[in-house]
Amino acid sequence: MYRTGHLGVSLLVFAPIGYLFVAAGEPLAALVTGGAMLWLAMLPDVDHRIPGISHRGVTHSLLFAALVGGVFAGAGALLADGLGTLDRVRLSTFGFFVGFVAVGAHLLGDVLTPAGVNLFWPWRREFSLYLTRADNTLANYALFALGVFAVGVAAVLAVQGVPV
Repeated sequence: MYRTGHLGVSLLVFAPIGYLFVAAGEPLAALVTGGAMLWLAMLPDVDHRIPGISHRGVTHSLLFAALVGGVFAGAGALLADGLGTLDRVRLSTFGFFVGFVAVGAHLLGDVLTPAGVNLFWPWRREFSLYLTRADNTLANYALFALGVFAVGVAAVLAVQGVPV
């Protein structure tokens, strides 16, 4: 997928998560999660800029998702310590979740393409659904439109108090 498609997949993954946070009375958690997912939507493609790292290798794996989650968990712990009023475990867990899911959404987008992703790097096994090529403009924009629509529906349902 290209940037537009990855943003769309991130929005699609975020929609039910955002709904659940708002329905649980945590709209700030929904806002932070959605913002972080959009911000990190292209992070695994940093491999294009790092010499010696193959595209869709280590940065397109569950190991990388866990690593990013760990970095965000550490940031959550530091934030909790700095503020001195927040639950450290809760904020660390939230940080891990956000980092892991953000990278996971990117991986999901790339699983749609014939090239797939090597989820269990370093073991060589690509996973692909063979649904569309990464450069398919229509598929990229359709995913984006679907993601925007899903977030809109989730927001309306959450604000109206529609139960899960």
